[in-house]
Amino acid sequence: MIFELSHTYKVVVVEPFGYGWSDFTESERSVENIVEEVRNPLKKADIQGPYILMPHSVSGIYAMYYANHYPDEVEAIVGIDPTLPKMLRCFGEAPSTMPSIFRFVAPTGIARLAVELDDEPYLPIAEPGMYSSRELKMIKAKTSIKGYNKNIIMEMNEIERNVNKTESLTIPNKVPVVIFAKNFQKETNGKSTLSFYAQEIAKQHHNKVVMLNGHHYLHWTRSREIVDELKLF
Repeated sequence: MIFELSHTYKVVVVEPFGYGWSDFTESERSVENIVEEVRNPLKKADIQGPYILMPHSVSGIYAMYYANHYPDEVEAIVGIDPTLPKMLRCFGEAPSTMPSIFRFVAPTGIARLAVELDDEPYLPIAEPGMYSSRELKMIKAKTSIKGYNKNIIMEMNEIERNVNKTESLTIPNKVPVVIFAKNFQKETNGKSTLSFYAQEIAKQHHNKVVMLNGHHYLHWTRSREIVDELKLF
């Protein structure tokens, strides 16, 4: 999707600590720290905002915090099946946690063994030829080195506190929001995924929810539809 977006937009990916080729950190994985760790590299690289934030999954919590604390830096939010702070309470879900022992998965070689035995679960779902053999090799190497590392475990175990810090927040009305969500309608207390998202962004002057068939990683399999809808939005 980055390639398709780059024809129209300047696309910047900030890899958080513990992800991609980034280092590790001892700083707690609080929403405050994570948002600053996104802002600081952009400033140091002289990449000026305002930005269109494109959060996926739990990054929706960080985007909520970012838009509230630095509204002048946010031009719009494009959510890809994002977790919004009120979502867990709405659907009666408990935040995911991860045992600290998982941090030994990569150093002991278990992650590498798992990837070698069956790499399909660890590779992006993409059309043939989308990634070169070199790129796929790099992805597998990163998974073997970074799988379930301490920063990812710290982040997972901080989700409940980060939700509690942001649950009372709403996206500023002036910030346009479009959400792409997987077309799976779980219902709890009379609310569906669609109705939840629609209610959360109903006050935005410019808002839209787009339901797509697929799984949580819509940017892998529905990238063309997302980019086309984003241009129209």
